[in-house]
Amino acid sequence: MASETPSAVSGELRSRSLVAAVGIPVALAAIHHGGWVLTLLIAAIVAVAAWECCDLAARSGAHTFRWLCVPAAIALVVLADRQPVLAVWAGHAFLTLLLLGTVSLVAAVIVAKVEQAFFSVSATVFGALYTGGTLAFVILIRRLPEAHGEFPSLRTEGLLLVLLPLLVTWAGDTAAYFGGKRFGRRRLAPRTSPGKTVEGGIAGLAGSLITGFCLGFLLEDHANFPVTPLAGALIGLFLGAAGQLGDLAESRFKREAGVKDSGRLLLGHGGVLDRFDALFFAIPLAYGLIVLNGILA
Repeated sequence: MASETPSAVSGELRSRSLVAAVGIPVALAAIHHGGWVLTLLIAAIVAVAAWECCDLAARSGAHTFRWLCVPAAIALVVLADRQPVLAVWAGHAFLTLLLLGTVSLVAAVIVAKVEQAFFSVSATVFGALYTGGTLAFVILIRRLPEAHGEFPSLRTEGLLLVLLPLLVTWAGDTAAYFGGKRFGRRRLAPRTSPGKTVEGGIAGLAGSLITGFCLGFLLEDHANFPVTPLAGALIGLFLGAAGQLGDLAESRFKREAGVKDSGRLLLGHGGVLDRFDALFFAIPLAYGLIVLNGILA
């Protein structure tokens, strides 16, 4: 792992802390409130993320249709709010992506400067799915008890179910960051992300596992979707691995696009894709693991 000067590291930490100080309270308030407030926040995040995703694809040679991708990504989030049952939402989401692909193909045929229609249409549809199709699960998780016809015995159940993947992923990312800087020696994926190390990855998994275990004490008494400490630890481990894969996937996209960051919106974090890359993989998996644990409990 490349060495960094103390001033550079401290400057990065200050920027990260500033973004966290503003973003975390806003996120917690939106998740606690749920409803249109949470939907509005997720839709705003998804809109910027979809735009950045299209920008990366464009830098890689694809002529993406942002004016189609961004609204479609937002629509996937809004549909999750209107149809919080997974089976119903999935049907509407499939039709939305099918329509997006069809309209994108027509646009690719009409626009003369589009030389690779397949690449352009695929990148446009992928941008909506990768951003809106994944973060829509934040809303689906938040409303899991209601979607199953049971209102939570405690108002905090939906909140804690969302915080499970968020805190697990954040803890894993933080542990990987500091573990890699302190103990990092062997590169994890040198062709994709030279800065990541095996030691940092192990520290990240440990952080996710421990966090999941601790959150299990808060969730084990919930009637609708109980999560014991042991189940929380296993969920944390899987989500930690998924988060690292999501991080590596976005790093690969940036490397192919020839950029360091997906954007400059967030100080010390780059773009929205840089900040939420782990969650694109972890959030949908968290939904499946929470439901599966509820069935097996």
